[in-house]
Amino acid sequence: MRSIEHIYIDGQFVTPHGTESFDLHNPATGEVIGQVRLADEEDARAAIAAAKRAFPAFSQTNTEERIAILHRLRDAMAAHRNDLLEAVVEEYGAPASRAAFMVDHPINVFSEAADLLGEYPFVRRMGAAEVKMEPLGVAGLITPWNSNAGFICGKLATAIAAGSTAVIKPSEMSAIQTQIVTEALHAAGLPAGVFNIITGRGEVVGREISTHPDIAKISFTGSTAVGKSILRAAADTMKRVTLELGGKSPTLILDDADLTQAISLAVNAAFMNSGQACIAGTRLLAPFSRLAEIEALATAAVEQVKAGDPRDPATQVGPMVSRKQWERVQSYIRQGIEEGAALLAGGAGKPEGTTGWFVRPTLFTGVRNDMAIAREEIFGPVLSIIPYQDEEEAIAIANDTVYGLQAYVLSGDRDRARSVADRIVAGRVLINTLAHEPKAPFGGFKQSGIGREYGPFGLEAFLEPKSLLGV
Repeated sequence: MRSIEHIYIDGQFVTPHGTESFDLHNPATGEVIGQVRLADEEDARAAIAAAKRAFPAFSQTNTEERIAILHRLRDAMAAHRNDLLEAVVEEYGAPASRAAFMVDHPINVFSEAADLLGEYPFVRRMGAAEVKMEPLGVAGLITPWNSNAGFICGKLATAIAAGSTAVIKPSEMSAIQTQIVTEALHAAGLPAGVFNIITGRGEVVGREISTHPDIAKISFTGSTAVGKSILRAAADTMKRVTLELGGKSPTLILDDADLTQAISLAVNAAFMNSGQACIAGTRLLAPFSRLAEIEALATAAVEQVKAGDPRDPATQVGPMVSRKQWERVQSYIRQGIEEGAALLAGGAGKPEGTTGWFVRPTLFTGVRNDMAIAREEIFGPVLSIIPYQDEEEAIAIANDTVYGLQAYVLSGDRDRARSVADRIVAGRVLINTLAHEPKAPFGGFKQSGIGREYGPFGLEAFLEPKSLLGV
């Protein structure tokens, strides 16, 4: 049993004022593996005060100083890689195939931010004015459980590159991972108060961060419902807000696609991170002219997806993060059947031989775009085939959603795929690939969010332009 009794404020590990304990689980077994003591509003206020004290000096650091800090943070995270890898598997249930990315990404983001910082023009001439980009102030960074270390480090790297100090509220469900990340970041030896990490509930610590007048900027990744509440709470003090929210990403297979390659990519897009990904391609748009082929290939591919022990190298889908999330996914599978979708693979219940919060990788066909399984974010390994007549209808279906985070276009004709991609309303469209580009902006249209992360667009979300005339 692991007991986590401290949070991180003003450069020190301190005992929270909050007294609530929260159980931590191994989702592959359902067993309790630890407890974390949660922070409360008073802890949040102490962390904000520490970040506010640190901001005047830190905001005046130069580019070279902040690049050096980012390199130290990268090295500190790299030194804790093995510990983090173990925690990602035990506490989150990430399969070995995914876990490596989940521990390398939070290391790499610091290098990527340092590279960006080295070339970003903080001062520009615009006509008769000199325009300076200045840090906003204290940033509140609120992160989810599905890539805990990556979100903490990615948001922190950007805040530091901008010259902002930070108060970070990670998910209480990822406290073991957070503890390892915090110990690593502490070892980098930053000035006290530059970053503070307080694990607590969203309705307690998150609300305090969202409403506190000394928070100038909020960067939140999570559900659309919570993002809307943060936006409303931030309005009273006119905080700058970046929201990376939900998605219901379409994977559009054109009729000229090599189906062997396309189906493999589509299934991987749907089941990445065990389906617990906002960018998961959970709507597979298939041309009627090749529907039977696609159904047969997709059924065979999904039936081959192994869900089980995350330590088994053959496992592709691990457990859901919690019993609540498992029950949510089960309810959507049942609802899909009730609405008339045809089940091709998987279904309700657990895979044979599993005891934890595992879901059977599930494939539906005959899905209409107005069904709940096609409209709502399930956050589990459930893929829906939606047939279409022609390219125009495919684009219309792809865009018929309240979300607009990511999309995938699969085709044998790159120019045709590009033409289709240009008409899809999404922050990122991937053509015949599952690649990630950290220099390009990431974020969503419509109810998938506000603003962008990564690259210069992400950096500028933490900066405010100041125009100087007569200089």
